Amino acid sequence: MTTSSKEKLKKVESVLVSQPKPQGGNSPYYKLAEKYGIKVDFRPFIQIDPVNAKDFRKQKVDILSHTAIIFTSRNAVDQFFAICKDLKLEMPNDMKYFCISEQTANYLQKYIVIRKRKIFTGQRTATDLIEILKKHKNEKYLFPCSNIRKDDIPSFMTDNGIEFSEAIIYNTVASDLSDLANVNYDVIAFFSPSGINSLFINFPDFKQNETRIAAFGPTTAKAVKEAGLHLDIEAPLPNAPSMTGAIELYIKKANG
Repeated sequence: MTTSSKEKLKKVESVLVSQPKPQGGNSPYYKLAEKYGIKVDFRPFIQIDPVNAKDFRKQKVDILSHTAIIFTSRNAVDQFFAICKDLKLEMPNDMKYFCISEQTANYLQKYIVIRKRKIFTGQRTATDLIEILKKHKNEKYLFPCSNIRKDDIPSFMTDNGIEFSEAIIYNTVASDLSDLANVNYDVIAFFSPSGINSLFINFPDFKQNETRIAAFGPTTAKAVKEAGLHLDIEAPLPNAPSMTGAIELYIKKANG
């Protein structure tokens, strides 16, 4: 494993983004590839396995007994409404929705008619959303989530005596990456600890060598370091709030 340095950075010619390929042609990754003449590929390192209605019932969660639902991702939105459809449940008009970001809130339009009075939106992170939850402590919350999730929201609810139920509606599992065994990239971009876990499930003997590792968010960065890898590119940064921005800053230094 090599450690990159500012004095001598190896040129970046290829990037693997461990997420699904973006829809449409306006992704900043495509612009990055065109601007610097590099190859950018996409491959999700994790996949979603929905929990079926039978297994959901075993959790003994009464969805309609809650007054508010917390959504932290579009995956959660999709899988929640899939469960509701299987259970033949229709959301009441007075149900409130607390979404981690405006993007997630807008995605709700796929399933419900959005009314401003019932949608509460954070900026981007769970910490932002918690600030909103503090103002609405009298709701009875449902938190639909994956089998792998961060502790911040459940811990906040428990510590503040806020009534809530947690429901596992999908499982996050490692994708089969065996076709990448003999493929090398200059940069691999990760977005969750689950992605790092998937890397080592697929390639237990993975050696970083000259591959640069990029991580989005502090928990992903921590997972990179705990796995014994060198973290070369970290996002968000004050001058690069996105992963593409952080990678571009690195490319400017490495490619001259």
